Amino acid sequence: MENYHSHKHFLPFLCFFLLLLSGQQGVEASDHDHNVNVDGDDRDHDLVYSFYPTKLFVFGDSYSDTGNSDKSKPYKCWKHPYGITFPGKPTGRFSDGRIFTDYLAKFVEVKSPLPYQKWREMGGKGALEYGMNFAYGGTGVFETLLGGPNLTTQIDLFQKLIKQSVITTTDLHSSLALVTIAGNDYSTFQAKNVSAQDYPSFITAMVDQTCLNLKHIRELGVKIIAMTNFQPLGCLPRLTAKISFQHCNDTLNELVNLHNTLLRQAVAKLNDEVEDSSPFLIIDLYASFMSIFEKKGVPQGGIEFENLLKPCCVGTSSEYSCGSVDQSGLNKYTICDDPKSAFFWDNLHLTQQGWKAVYSALQPTLYQLFESNGVYLSS
Repeated sequence: MENYHSHKHFLPFLCFFLLLLSGQQGVEASDHDHNVNVDGDDRDHDLVYSFYPTKLFVFGDSYSDTGNSDKSKPYKCWKHPYGITFPGKPTGRFSDGRIFTDYLAKFVEVKSPLPYQKWREMGGKGALEYGMNFAYGGTGVFETLLGGPNLTTQIDLFQKLIKQSVITTTDLHSSLALVTIAGNDYSTFQAKNVSAQDYPSFITAMVDQTCLNLKHIRELGVKIIAMTNFQPLGCLPRLTAKISFQHCNDTLNELVNLHNTLLRQAVAKLNDEVEDSSPFLIIDLYASFMSIFEKKGVPQGGIEFENLLKPCCVGTSSEYSCGSVDQSGLNKYTICDDPKSAFFWDNLHLTQQGWKAVYSALQPTLYQLFESNGVYLSS
């Protein structure tokens, strides 16, 4: 995710556009009453579509990338202090430790799947016992400022391995896909110096392309596809730093809510097209983040944070960021005394403890989300 500027000029546009949508939303008004939401969960599955996932295939960006980002590019995730909590060294995760992929893998009772790039470095001979991670940090649904394989290209890599029988029909029949999209498309779009009037068509195009990608994953044989909605972009430290990490940008979060509403409606339509099942699920990151922010320090599953919006690792000045070093090799960043006390790790990403809190907020309803759609765990 890239930089987000003030979106005050979006407010009149958002009010108008949300008014246009108000007649279509129906159950959307209660989106944030639950930590996890799913469309089509009123269907009677009667175990018609039940299965026990043993493989996890991951697509997306830095919120799910566990080691695919190009080491030759200026990604700080391959530099100290990333990875200091787990496993003690940089692994390509955009955090001090585990991220959402690792926690979802834990939930479905498999190990975090092998990154595609690591599999390639192993000569394409590594066993895909738990699936594969195709997510690349800095990417999005479309081409982004940082480049890298976008969502469509990631799925093409997946399809290529299916054609080569690296991924088998048996693998697919017991597979679950995770898709994360966290905001790189919007920062890239904003960098084009667009106006507020340009956003409706862009949001629609992004949601439409996302749904085409989800359908493609299912057509390749994946049984269940779980998609995260947008987290509250207006709460990212890169934005709240300007106001000393005191509060979120509500206007930008309204834009996020608009995107999430359209995505939810589109996914409901996808599920309506499938007989006897709802293979497309939405994991509500927005609600889980906000439930943590709104409780302001109240322990989340035994987890308490000092300042929810202030990151642990920051540059020593505005020209530097977490992981920066100068020409002499001197560190140009500082780290908080205890990463466990921080929700955010850097200006855009969560600490391991932050992701653990999000997972704790999601967990009570994850079982309901999955089982209502025929996904059962071994325990």
